[in-house]
Amino acid sequence: MKIRSVKFNFIMNFILTASSVIFPLITAPYIFRTLQPAGSGKVDSAAAIITYFMMFASLGIPTYGIRTCAKVRDNKEKLSKTVQELMIINTVSMLISFTVFLIMLAVVPEFAEERTLLLINSISMVLNVIGVSWFYNAIEQYAYITTCSIIFKIISIIMMFLWVKNPEDYIKYGAITVFAGSASYVLNFWNLRKYISFKKTGPYDFRQHIKPILIFFATSAAISVYTNLDVVMIRFMRGSTEVGYYTAAIKVKTLLVSLITSLGTVLLPRLSYYIEKGEKKAFHRMVVKAFDFVTIIGLSVTIYFIFMAKESILLLAGDQFGPSVLPMQILMPAVLFIGLSNITGIQILTPQGYENKVVYSIIYGAVLDFVLNLALIGNYGAAGAAFATLLAELIVLVVQCIYLRKMLRELVKKISIRENLLASLVSLGVLLVTKRFLALPDGASELQIFLNLAVTAVLFFGCYGGLLLVQREKFVMEIIGKIFLERWKKHGEDHENTLENMDQQDKEI
Repeated sequence: MKIRSVKFNFIMNFILTASSVIFPLITAPYIFRTLQPAGSGKVDSAAAIITYFMMFASLGIPTYGIRTCAKVRDNKEKLSKTVQELMIINTVSMLISFTVFLIMLAVVPEFAEERTLLLINSISMVLNVIGVSWFYNAIEQYAYITTCSIIFKIISIIMMFLWVKNPEDYIKYGAITVFAGSASYVLNFWNLRKYISFKKTGPYDFRQHIKPILIFFATSAAISVYTNLDVVMIRFMRGSTEVGYYTAAIKVKTLLVSLITSLGTVLLPRLSYYIEKGEKKAFHRMVVKAFDFVTIIGLSVTIYFIFMAKESILLLAGDQFGPSVLPMQILMPAVLFIGLSNITGIQILTPQGYENKVVYSIIYGAVLDFVLNLALIGNYGAAGAAFATLLAELIVLVVQCIYLRKMLRELVKKISIRENLLASLVSLGVLLVTKRFLALPDGASELQIFLNLAVTAVLFFGCYGGLLLVQREKFVMEIIGKIFLERWKKHGEDHENTLENMDQQDKEI
């Protein structure tokens, strides 16, 4: 199979991530205004509940599958056997989880209230088994992943505008979200025959997978506690409307996190491959680039959206979601924390086989999040849940940094921290001055809000990028250098081809 370069994979994954940002920006304003806080809260609550059952159904296979298949991707027989074993394990765990889900649906009154919506969402649990998205990540087929994702997202947007017209259509919207996220799984399974054989070549060895799968499962379980439990707890403690306020705030955070962690998705299989081959220098070089990328993007978007939270919520959801502004401001630093912990946990500890340390760090965060949610949601609602999530993400990062303190001492020296802090402070000053001169009037139109965000964003990020260039920040200079080098090479090749054609014409004459 053809393995593309990290740069190509990053471009493909960036396009995928950009679509994951752009499409919600298209759909969210319409959905929030159409379904209202209560309707959108019901859909998000159902999705959060099903996430827990999907977590048990998939165990730790999504992450473990990437790492394991990446190591044997050059051997089709071993790769086929590994995929078969993981799919069988996944099928068994899914059947158990789905059975428990049906029992809970029958005995829990709050589940019975939204029986139809929950059943529709549970379809994704079944399709996830045959989707094997972890396999396509392991073999770095990001062009295929991106193409499928964009096609089904476009179809789902068309369906949304055709079928979702009023607050009572929240079940239809729930079905459309399942289609957008899971329809490609059928195509994945059909396409799988191009890469592996389903023929059994020997006895299966399930035991070798159980322990690491359970370790990754513990990781995903702990992550789910503080990424979905807050929504479920708000639903039970404050109701669907408060969930709507919280998810409007969390939507922005989720979009930004997906942008920042896009590089990590690409690097995990490549970093696992480097560790397997003993290429430590290449491993460290790639990790430093990841830190530079996250620091530049994470710090800038965190600062910008803290100070532009009100305008962002007004454009995204409208006046009725005013209570979402404070939770969004509280959550924004978590974007940077998650980006950094994605490197320390997923890109450094995981490829080296230290999944247990990732689990410990996430358990600390999950326990803290649960305790703070219990203490804060009752009195502070969405803002309390946001604060709990922020501290949980911080503790995860701190614990992982403690585990990696020896390595980080060397790596930190190579990261452009000073340049980014200076660029951030100056750009923040420009933003505050601009915001004061462009203050929005009461009852501002959506066009006015959009123009306000556009102007402030251009000035803030333009200033930020310009200051990095002035300081000759190494990551930015390397990217620019590669762009100009490729253009120069292409120009040189075109020039050589032109000369060859002229020589050929002279010979013919």
